[in-house]
Amino acid sequence: MKNDLKARLLELVNKFSGVRVLVIGDLMVDEHIFGEVNRISPEAPVPVVLVKKVNRVPGGAGNVANNLNQLGVNTYICGVIGKNDEYGKFLIKYFKKNGINSDGLFFSDKKGTIVKTRIIAHQQQLCRVDREDSLPIDEKMVKEIIKYVKRIIKEIDAILLSDYRKGVLIPALITEIIKIANDNSKIISVDPKVEHFMYYKNVDLITPNHYEASDGIKMKINNQEDVYKVGKVIMKKLNLKSLIITQSKDGMTVFEKNKKPRHIPTNALQVYDVTGAGDTVISVATASLAAKADILESAILANYAAGIVVGKVGTAPVTKNELLTVLEKL
Repeated sequence: MKNDLKARLLELVNKFSGVRVLVIGDLMVDEHIFGEVNRISPEAPVPVVLVKKVNRVPGGAGNVANNLNQLGVNTYICGVIGKNDEYGKFLIKYFKKNGINSDGLFFSDKKGTIVKTRIIAHQQQLCRVDREDSLPIDEKMVKEIIKYVKRIIKEIDAILLSDYRKGVLIPALITEIIKIANDNSKIISVDPKVEHFMYYKNVDLITPNHYEASDGIKMKINNQEDVYKVGKVIMKKLNLKSLIITQSKDGMTVFEKNKKPRHIPTNALQVYDVTGAGDTVISVATASLAAKADILESAILANYAAGIVVGKVGTAPVTKNELLTVLEKL
């Protein structure tokens, strides 16, 4: 890497502390139960797990907010949690402890906090238990979220929509948030879901993986040439400023209005777990754009960060120091 690019990337990461990003989306708790198996249950032919440790971290949009926070970004979180449930209380406590602004949390007596529990014994995941309600938020909740966003829009530099299709980012809310961001000249980025693909028009950046990009516009991807074709169609259909299509072990491809697409090979040395890699890409790319990076610089930083996170096990963010350390070694 040329010294001037390295210096620029380091400069951008150090600017993250002056950036303010609002994350809106589907909040979850990722719970890992670690234990030992020494016998089979007499009730059914299944292992009996003796619990040794339970670990909980924010998932979904919460993991995106956690990524931004660990990068040094001033982070705001907006979403819906269950009213007076254990996991919602955990998220409130976690965000408060870590300095994430949680004034945008709204309580629902209809939707409980989403929880994904993974049971692990001897480094092997035995099963996953999901507790979730994908019921769309009602009109009253949409209005409350919009009111909150309008109230703080002058305070922030960017809005990041983290869509897991669990009922918060419904079309009416997506459309209105994009309008608010554009009317106030704020950066808006999206980690998309296929079902809402055509609602992400007129945004600064979306970051689908190659499956989502393919399904989103019903075009097959079999090779890199197909990625270029699909990306160009998405850019035109959604009127985007930029697009990053992530391609797992094959890196990512970057598209920008009126410029040729660029492919970036992966920087991952070892891949243990791809959980949360998409959250890392959208977090770092958005923070970079808010720090006045161009889309290629943003994608390069996001690619290095993703290379770090896939070397970790479970839902784990990339820290500012980890990213700086990798860049310093280039």
